[in-house]
Amino acid sequence: MVALARKTLIYEWRRFLPAMLAVGFAGLLQLLQIALVLGIFGSTSVYITGSSADVWVGYPGTQSVGQGRSISAGVESRILMDPAVKRVEPYIWVDGDWRGPHETGGVSVFVSGIDPSPNGLMFSKVLPAALRARLAAPDAVIVDRSVLGQLGVGIGQIATINGHQVTVVGISTGLRALGGINVLCSLDTARHLDSDPTDIGPTYLVAKLYNPAQADAVAARLRGDSAFGPYTTWSASDFASRSVRYWMFDTGAGAGVLFLAGIVFLVGAAITSQTLIAAVNGSVREYATLNALGVGVAALRRVVLEQAFWVGALGLLGASVLGILLLLLARSQDVPVVLNLPAALACITLVMGLAAISGLAAMRSLRRADPATLLR
Repeated sequence: MVALARKTLIYEWRRFLPAMLAVGFAGLLQLLQIALVLGIFGSTSVYITGSSADVWVGYPGTQSVGQGRSISAGVESRILMDPAVKRVEPYIWVDGDWRGPHETGGVSVFVSGIDPSPNGLMFSKVLPAALRARLAAPDAVIVDRSVLGQLGVGIGQIATINGHQVTVVGISTGLRALGGINVLCSLDTARHLDSDPTDIGPTYLVAKLYNPAQADAVAARLRGDSAFGPYTTWSASDFASRSVRYWMFDTGAGAGVLFLAGIVFLVGAAITSQTLIAAVNGSVREYATLNALGVGVAALRRVVLEQAFWVGALGLLGASVLGILLLLLARSQDVPVVLNLPAALACITLVMGLAAISGLAAMRSLRRADPATLLR
């Protein structure tokens, strides 16, 4: 009966083509949606994932990197006391108002003050050493290629942040932010740009360990020594997940995305099930003949489910090829898209679940596959 399902798809492919297109289109939408969600919300943790620090130290209760408050500089000595810590460096976050050389209106920017040395931890994975070294110059900043139009600036041009002049000395990629624009500068420049007199220490301290696998244990060990003032610690992976979860669930942005994903799934299931039902109805006399020859209804149901499986598999194959091409195009245009193995497996599961639900709905048409219909 399995061979019958495949042969039916081959010889009557026009009848099943609309179902394949429906499954493929729904799968493509799910794939692109997942990639965009991971890319957009993943950009909220680029400060962590783009850096080589293993442990982050910040103010208690911080939900994402942009919500940090300054901590005492004395915490650094506490962190260095731990034998597992190799080195520590400060990281300063400053909210800024950008004014470019051309009229762009007020632009909100997130200023990251980092160590410009070649072995600096912050943004070490996305900022080349040669470009990083340019930040050592006074009032030098680096911006992402994708935001040049928003900032109205180019290399070598002068702008102002919080009323202080800065010079764009480089352009990088992979620095997109959610809800603002990332601007990188040195620690000294960041202190110069910070207009809040209460910020007397770094926003975060980041630590490199001798053994990165011990990040969770070291973070737990360093947490909560009140003698050095209020602070807490996270492993890099924990803090990155914390930031993404905050933007996805606590801000309400993720709820809209999940609702849209559910709508896409339901619409795809409705369209696919109707096309499969139409295909089964078109072959009802053939199924009735098989039933008259002694093939049970249970076996015919397996044929329909097998057809649904192949419809889902072929639709998924087409969606994957087209999806990869669209993702490559999106990357070339600096659109934040990310697709990892768990996300891909989730998309495959959704598409095949869509095909299975459609197959179950189409099985109801087998009630008409009665041998008596052949006499009409």
